[in-house]
Amino acid sequence: MTNSDITSVGFIKHIGGIQFKKVSDNSFEFHTKVQSFNLNSKGISHGGYIASILDSGMGTAAHEVLEKNQRCVTISLDIKFISASKEGEVLIGKVEVTKKTKSLVFVNANIFEKKTLIASASGIWKIV
Repeated sequence: MTNSDITSVGFIKHIGGIQFKKVSDNSFEFHTKVQSFNLNSKGISHGGYIASILDSGMGTAAHEVLEKNQRCVTISLDIKFISASKEGEVLIGKVEVTKKTKSLVFVNANIFEKKTLIASASGIWKIV
């Protein structure tokens, strides 16, 4: 199992970062803690924050299954917002790469706070 802290890399560092780990060849997890600047005016996690951590965690998983020196970019991301999360809660993303072709990577993910499903997503990454 490999672990990486992508807290200080690129855009994600500006929203609090995430910690990423490989569970198996096509299964991954990421963790992040909801901070005050991740909240909307109602005091729950902003949808844009949830979308950003899904895109980052799923994109990292897509990149992990590529050959060395290959890159990929998000071309489609479909998110279902199920429940809310609050400041101080730890969110756990469970990511699965379901298929990889010569030009595309297909990824599914769910974000949980303990056992509560917060959001579910599916996406496609283009190998460039």
